[in-house]
Amino acid sequence: MMQLSNNTQCNKHSLLNVMNRFIAAANNMDETIMVPSLLRDVPLEDQDSQASVSHNNNEPSFPSKQRDMYEHYLLLKSIKNDMEWGLLKREMGGSFLEMAVKHEELQVNGGAAEEGADLEGQFHYHLHGLFAVLSKLTVQADDLTNRYKREIGGGSLLR
Repeated sequence: MMQLSNNTQCNKHSLLNVMNRFIAAANNMDETIMVPSLLRDVPLEDQDSQASVSHNNNEPSFPSKQRDMYEHYLLLKSIKNDMEWGLLKREMGGSFLEMAVKHEELQVNGGAAEEGADLEGQFHYHLHGLFAVLSKLTVQADDLTNRYKREIGGGSLLR
């Protein structure tokens, strides 16, 4: 019979550890930034400098859609809430689970069941993507927190 480890700490390469690091960074960001409105109209730092910090140079970098630090703060906070509480009703109608079930039904009814045959490959593909995204979001939350501390400490965000 297989025994489960009583150790509450996860392997440092586990999905749970990566998720916990992001949530901790986002919580730290949320606790540090007492007045998020001060982030309005403050431009994000140069995107090229963030791309050079990338953990894996093989991954393409995508330009940020956020115009200022406030929008970036809201994005990180929203992602953290979705991870903690699950996805709420979306514009497409229904929860994430409902959308997944509808998508699966369309595949089976549409004769595209062959695509589901390589579930392990799909799982590993998405798991790799999730690791990469969560790692980048963790770095961004830490960067936003540190910049807020630096800017507020110097008083340059205050007008």
